Amino acid sequence: MSSAEAVAPVFDIETGLQELVARGYQFVHPADERGEVLAVVGVRVHDDVVDVVRLNAEDDVVATRMPGTEDNIFEPERWLWRRRGEGAQVLSEILSLPDAC
Repeated sequence: MSSAEAVAPVFDIETGLQELVARGYQFVHPADERGEVLAVVGVRVHDDVVDVVRLNAEDDVVATRMPGTEDNIFEPERWLWRRRGEGAQVLSEILSLPDAC
């Protein structure tokens, strides 16, 4: 098995988004003044943490887990886990995190 196979995403972006919804993520779609969607942002508050996933493009996804005490979840001062990269891979990684830290 090659190293590329070892880190291959388990699913595609659509499947990952469906799994996030099934786990209770709530989504917003920030738009510019013309109504163009800038990103798709999912947030889930659970236990004592907040998980945020921001999809800017298929190859530009940022996922962050932070303490529930953070004042600004879109620009946290501290985080417990963070990944940025290809959508399917990042979604696969955040979905593999345990619920409690």
